[in-house]
Amino acid sequence: MANETSSEYASAVNNLMESVGKIGQMQVDLVNSGIKSATSVFEPLSKTSIELVGNVVNAVNQVLQNLSSAIAPKK
Repeated sequence: MANETSSEYASAVNNLMESVGKIGQMQVDLVNSGIKSATSVFEPLSKTSIELVGNVVNAVNQVLQNLSSAIAPKK
């Protein structure tokens, strides 16, 4: 009788530890999924932002070149 009770407790503890392990793994998976989702959102945004900054710099450069050629004396 005592062995059956010990076996039941051991089984209950094992089931509890297995459930805790599964919950922990699910939380890790959820965090990883969130990181991957955030990365997939920010990657195109950062690429677009860099291209936009490059375009603005090129536009400003062209304006400055046009101003300097307009101000420079003509021969």
